[in-house]
Amino acid sequence: MSRQETFPVTGMSCAACSARVEKTLTRQAGVLHAAVNLAAATATVEYDDTVCTPEALQEALQKIGFGLIIASPEATETAADTAEEQQRQAFRDLRFRTVWAILLALPVAVIGMGFMHRPWANGAMCLLATPVVFWLGRGFFINAWRQLKHGGANMDTLVACSTGIAYLFSLFNLLWPEFWLSRGITPHVYFEASSVIIAFILLGRLLEARAKGATTTAIKRLMGLQPRSVTVLLSSGDEAVREIKALRRGDLLLIRPGERIAVDGIVTQGSSYVDESMMSGEPVAVAKGPGSRVYAGTINQRGSFRLRAEQVSGETRLDHIIRLVQEAQGSKAPVQQLVDRIAAIFVPTIMGIALLSFGLWLWLDDANGLTHGLLALVTVLIIACPCALGLATPTAIMVGIGKGAEKGILIKDAESIEVARQVDTIVVDKTGTLTEGHPVVERLVWTASATPSPDLFYTLEKHSEHPLAEAICRHLATCKEVEAKEIESLTGRGIKGCIDGTLYYAGNEPLLAAQGVTIAPDLKQEAEEMAAEGKSIIYFADRTRALAVAGISDRLKAGSAQAVERLRQEGITVIMLTGDSPESAAHTARLAGISHYEARMMPDEKAGYIAWLQGKGHKVAMVGDGINDSAALARADLSIAMGSGCDIAMDVAQMTIISSDLNKIAEALRLSRLTVRTIRQNLFWAFIYNLIGIPVAAGLLYPLNGFLLNPMIAGAAMAFSSVSVVTNSLRIKRFK
Repeated sequence: MSRQETFPVTGMSCAACSARVEKTLTRQAGVLHAAVNLAAATATVEYDDTVCTPEALQEALQKIGFGLIIASPEATETAADTAEEQQRQAFRDLRFRTVWAILLALPVAVIGMGFMHRPWANGAMCLLATPVVFWLGRGFFINAWRQLKHGGANMDTLVACSTGIAYLFSLFNLLWPEFWLSRGITPHVYFEASSVIIAFILLGRLLEARAKGATTTAIKRLMGLQPRSVTVLLSSGDEAVREIKALRRGDLLLIRPGERIAVDGIVTQGSSYVDESMMSGEPVAVAKGPGSRVYAGTINQRGSFRLRAEQVSGETRLDHIIRLVQEAQGSKAPVQQLVDRIAAIFVPTIMGIALLSFGLWLWLDDANGLTHGLLALVTVLIIACPCALGLATPTAIMVGIGKGAEKGILIKDAESIEVARQVDTIVVDKTGTLTEGHPVVERLVWTASATPSPDLFYTLEKHSEHPLAEAICRHLATCKEVEAKEIESLTGRGIKGCIDGTLYYAGNEPLLAAQGVTIAPDLKQEAEEMAAEGKSIIYFADRTRALAVAGISDRLKAGSAQAVERLRQEGITVIMLTGDSPESAAHTARLAGISHYEARMMPDEKAGYIAWLQGKGHKVAMVGDGINDSAALARADLSIAMGSGCDIAMDVAQMTIISSDLNKIAEALRLSRLTVRTIRQNLFWAFIYNLIGIPVAAGLLYPLNGFLLNPMIAGAAMAFSSVSVVTNSLRIKRFK
């Protein structure tokens, strides 16, 4: 049976690491798909649990020098907590090493620049540089050796080789200077290069770790909506405090004022107002009483009530949203595939370029070839940073999807972001998308020649299951039901029944015409006026004449017209497709400001219409409820589900607008454009940095102007490149 899990991965430091981890996981028996997110330090694996186990995946990664944190299904929170604690400990350790590396490397740099000709200078620099390289920088050498043992190489390999070579060469020149003096060459030491490089790289990783932590704030906020414990009412009547993971379906909970609700369930006793803004986006609290449904993560305000748990830990709508966001943040944009292929061969290629540079200097420069070649080798190894390349896409994706979640926009995967950027046409369903989805009686008119009898109308419609009948019953809610006999539903036309010996009808005009019922001119005129306004018409009549006419409509949502105008201003064509009558469609389209619409469309016809638009070269997004419009949603380039409704809609759609606010669609498209633009900026600078930096580091400019890049500057530039990519991605958090 196929299952998908996300595991924390330890030991990754660059794009080469994530590429190797992903390649190893993909090769395991039973693994269907694996995606590694360097920014989040996670691996999302889909595997056949009859063939593969998490323990097997863990063992495979341990063999190549990485770690995988796993836990039993009952202890998923423990695994997450363990990973988070490890990250906190790693950050504290990194901060300690960075501070001390800077404190020790700073005097080395000062001595190297201003006091290098003093007799004590070389010894002092060696004394200060040694703990920086082999104590504070030992992690680079340990990780490089671990990778080498398993036939791999990563960023730590480049750092270890460059700083190790610089240090050992300097130590040789300090201890045996006569080797060079006897050959007429003045020996130089590069202790400042090895120590300052390590200090810069550690500082870069510290800043990068802090910035990467900010990319996961959306998930942390969502998880923060879940209380750790809740008050359970026992069968004995006593109260007990339990952790939410110990709850079971059917448990009775006590929710006090100000508490966050821990599970999805039904109110059984008491009443209150609940803040559901995290679900609906609406700031106004919702009244709750017996029979009302409440959701995990929402906040009880004034009253207290008892709640029967229906969906508990791991099953709630909030849990579902968190899983969707986590999976989306771990997904890869199509452009990332190219980056992964480059990262897999990047480190070996750079090591080859570094050795080639060293060889060319030895061959072409008889006087200073060894010294310059060594500097070129060290500088190339330092400046060629695959970190920026590996972080360019996932950091932007994580921040973009996280920002969407904060604003009530659930994005299913990274590919959806790229598709959304290209959308030029949006097809919208009418009912529940543009409109509120709840039919409402706008006008009810009684004929002047008869005494109004709303109780009779209410009674008849009470026996009907039609949505329009429900609207009439809500409108006549203060009426009382009387005894009715011989009730018969007339499909497609209405209902009839006998009350106090008289036969009554409720339905459309064809029903009255078939029964020979006459419609007075005043009611006929009212009906025609309401029909012209797009309202559905329901008559109430006895055996001979119509007694009343009701005009029912599905009201346009408050922000629909504004949302359509915003989309139009951004150059997007909005088309409405509906199964309703042409009159109703025309009325709604006019109110919403939509000039293109089609009425009486069957589900397959909607899908066909979208295919026709695509055939004309349009990128089409379909906005619907995720179920009734499933064929059209599946056909569209981008599917968007509206409403805070069902989980099925979230699963089907590539995007889900939780709050039912149509204005969020324009926000989602703008967010996708910003995210893709940020990814391209990150990749551009990461590639340009390496394309320019590596040749300069190799000494390409030396024949032209005598310029050789200092390894310390190369280290600073390398650190800055990774930090700049993450910082650029974090700009998405300012999206309004």
